[in-house]
Amino acid sequence: MSPHAPAPYGGGYPDTSGGHDPYADQGAYAGQGTYADPAQGTYADPGAYGVPRQYADRGGYPGGQDTYAPEPVDPQPPTDEPTEDEPESREGGRLAAAAVFLVPTALALALILHRIGDRELWRDEHATWWAATLSFHDLSLLIRSIDVVFTPYYVLMHFWIAVAGDSPTAMRIPGAVAMAASAGLLALLGRRLFTPQAGLLAGLAFAVVPTTTRYGQEIRPYAFAVAAVLLSTLLLARALDRPSFKVWVAYTLSVPLIGWSHLASMAVLGAHLVTILIARRSGDKIVGWAFAAACTLGMCFVIPMAVSGSGQSGQIAWNNPTVKDLLEFPKNLFGTWAVAVPVMALGALGLFFAGRRALPLAVWIVLPPVATYATAAQLHLFLPRYLLFTAPAWVLLAAVAVVRIAGPVAGAKAGTGAAVRRGFGWVLVAAAVAGLAFQALPGIRETRHNALGEPDFRGAAQIVEAGQKKGDGIVFSGVMSERRAMDYELRDDAGRPRDSLMYRTPQQLGSFGALECPDAARCLAKADRLWLVSTTLDGQPFSGMPKTTAKAIQKSFKVVRTKKLSYLQLVLLERTRAATDDPSADRDDAAKRKVHT
Repeated sequence: MSPHAPAPYGGGYPDTSGGHDPYADQGAYAGQGTYADPAQGTYADPGAYGVPRQYADRGGYPGGQDTYAPEPVDPQPPTDEPTEDEPESREGGRLAAAAVFLVPTALALALILHRIGDRELWRDEHATWWAATLSFHDLSLLIRSIDVVFTPYYVLMHFWIAVAGDSPTAMRIPGAVAMAASAGLLALLGRRLFTPQAGLLAGLAFAVVPTTTRYGQEIRPYAFAVAAVLLSTLLLARALDRPSFKVWVAYTLSVPLIGWSHLASMAVLGAHLVTILIARRSGDKIVGWAFAAACTLGMCFVIPMAVSGSGQSGQIAWNNPTVKDLLEFPKNLFGTWAVAVPVMALGALGLFFAGRRALPLAVWIVLPPVATYATAAQLHLFLPRYLLFTAPAWVLLAAVAVVRIAGPVAGAKAGTGAAVRRGFGWVLVAAAVAGLAFQALPGIRETRHNALGEPDFRGAAQIVEAGQKKGDGIVFSGVMSERRAMDYELRDDAGRPRDSLMYRTPQQLGSFGALECPDAARCLAKADRLWLVSTTLDGQPFSGMPKTTAKAIQKSFKVVRTKKLSYLQLVLLERTRAATDDPSADRDDAAKRKVHT
């Protein structure tokens, strides 16, 4: 019974319509007992206080023949009984909540940490390393021209690297923890919105989704975006269930966390708004003001960064999605079609069983991809990794559909039923997780391989370290950020080859890229050997550099050895005798030039 429902009418006298005794709780009056001896004023039934009973005499009145049997008054419902739309899903208290959080978190963390350092860093991860290892002065110069929206993440990683180091494993730990916690937060959200079974299934299922492992091992902020969205949504659900000043303050603080992790994640506030509108229609007049205040205050910390970043959108201007990208979005969101199809099919079915939670969840999964695709020509934000925060909503709806087989998951009877039925629900949870894990296993294995299309810079660095000599130089050809990648892979090598064509460092330019020497022959004069790292697609190692630079190298150096690696060619060149004997060569003094360190 809803605590807001009117109390049952208890007035009137017993009759054929089943009325109630108005004095049922007021002592031994009509409907409770009779005087055995009116002269003495004693009760025939002294134990009948407050308890309706039948007269021993069968009369309609004392001494009559009819039975006086007033129906008992319905007890008032407890004040904490859930309403028809509020599930009884928080049974067991803090211990049960801790278990629901920790089990999916542990599974996700185990999958993410397994061989976490095996996969090579790719271009975006190299960018994180580069920005996070800059001094705060140089970082401030960088964000003035690029990546200002990632400033909070770069600052966080700056402090982390200072403590833990910059190995692939060390730099991936923060993201691994954030993504593993996301599985636990999703489980808690499912427990609060639906039932413990639905929550636990959602958390465990999300833990085995391939992209959870993939981006849990990514040195980028996408795992933090997922965690921030889930934490904020969980706090909002908590504020609506049991509102308090502290919870609304916590929700307010979670709003900038969403924006700081990734601006695209702010689209989840559309789902939050729908939740608030539903609550207002249910009669909660305060919640709208609380939400407006929370979002206004929270956005004050995000809007300045967003405005600054709007002028830097050119860095992702390459992202112009096509219809093919839209059609392949489900596969890229979940890692494989084998996972995407069952999760999204069950998720669509789960909308029919989600009750009043269905509309906010539908907005959560539909609004971000539709909005980013529609504005792709202007904002260029339609990328599966930018929209990874929508995957948990799909998984939660899929869990709702599976658990619904065992019993209600929404409404006052959510999670109730016979012990056998509840046990069957837990069997379904185990079977669903096992089935999804089996489907996801090939995709999880694939996530531990190098990113598709990324050059093998680690292999190139190992060859250079094994064959380098004092005085060697290194040059680059291509458009795959070769300089930054090799700078990372050779970061601990004190005798590394000198960057012969470096003229202005990225720090000086406030950029990720460097400015190369305008007079290549002069800058190469000191080098007797060159290592050329080329990522050109046409197989011609010199085609990815300026023609004047390529001509200067080919004139003074000859190819000694070529090693082909994955999406990369490593070419060793030696100076020709004619170039060595040329007295007109203006040799560059490296000590007078600032080089990238």
